[in-house]
Amino acid sequence: MILGITGSIGSGKSTAARIFEKYGFKVINADELYHKISKPNKLIYKKIVKEFGSGVIDNDKTINREKLKKIVLQDDKKLKKLNSITHPIIISEIKKSIKKNKNRNIIVDAPLLLESDARNLVDNIIVVKCDDKARIQRLLKKGKHSKEQIKKITKSQMPIEKKLKFADFVIDNSGDLKNLENQVRVIVNELNQ
Repeated sequence: MILGITGSIGSGKSTAARIFEKYGFKVINADELYHKISKPNKLIYKKIVKEFGSGVIDNDKTINREKLKKIVLQDDKKLKKLNSITHPIIISEIKKSIKKNKNRNIIVDAPLLLESDARNLVDNIIVVKCDDKARIQRLLKKGKHSKEQIKKITKSQMPIEKKLKFADFVIDNSGDLKNLENQVRVIVNELNQ
């Protein structure tokens, strides 16, 4: 069984995916794959540098995701170009990981699961939604994004209302961790019936 989990930035999809891990699911995290395959001398790295220039490279030769994010969040064409570079390679890596773990239950944690062709790789889609106020609060607490960045990232993603139309299961993560754990348990039990 292969599940895909998605939601808006800060909705708690990765936390939910880690709870599925407790039930024996292998988590394939698209963001972690991106980090791995965007290191120097990797294909994505070379394509990003060619497209966006050396200004997105740090002194240690790694891609500065913050600089790159700043560029693409201000220009829809550049965001589309970045996605056209990264999505096919990340999807290929997800496929490899699925094949490697074919005898296990898998959960693919991908923020852009529905925006990319990755949705074709999964049997069921779980959408994690969260009250906007709680979602923004959580993200600000982590200190990685400003309120303005959160708004831009959210705007660049498929609206949650549209994502919900694809959902086989919906998790409302506006509550606490215990509530999230209970909702995951209910889904696991339903899938095991």
